[in-house]
Amino acid sequence: MISADLLIAYIVALIVVFAMPGPDMALILQTSIAQGPRRGLTAAGGLGVSRATHVTLSACGVAALLKEAPWLYEIVRYGGAAYLGYIAIQIFRSPVFAVQANGESAASAEAGGALRQTFLKGLLTNLLNPKALLFCSVLLPQFIRPAAGPVVLQVTQLGILLVIVGACFDALYALGAARISTVLRKYPLAQTLQRWTFSAALIGFALRLSFD
Repeated sequence: MISADLLIAYIVALIVVFAMPGPDMALILQTSIAQGPRRGLTAAGGLGVSRATHVTLSACGVAALLKEAPWLYEIVRYGGAAYLGYIAIQIFRSPVFAVQANGESAASAEAGGALRQTFLKGLLTNLLNPKALLFCSVLLPQFIRPAAGPVVLQVTQLGILLVIVGACFDALYALGAARISTVLRKYPLAQTLQRWTFSAALIGFALRLSFD
């Protein structure tokens, strides 16, 4: 088993990482502000599944494969950047009064598989980011000690903690951002500024992913 001191250090490292602005945070905030906390938490579910997938792929050595095959890394990187740009354009083109009020309009917005689409958006936003996979492959080995027991169990333990800490931050962002939507419903100009800000942030992340 991993020692308590090492686990605390690992959790602190995760807190620092998840508190930093990134495309995942921008997606959760925008989704929750514009469409309510339920949709924000749905997107968070997609992000959680993606992170669990990255941990599994990292343990299987896929991250090492991306390092050894630069062309494969480039394909995933540019694909992820293009998808972030696509989401940014969707947000930018959404109507000014896209923020849903409680009641019938919110119920109709969730009809027709909208929750499924939101989950998929969260899943792909993180899954198509190769840096998230490489992050797992770099971070996890720092806290693995072969003498502490089976490596597979240690990776599993660390991976579960990563998903849990990420989910806590996502839920915090989703529920906190939902409160902002109450103010935005009253001020259309604030809505416009909010949409432009998150669109610009996602485009910035996409460009960063493309050129780094």
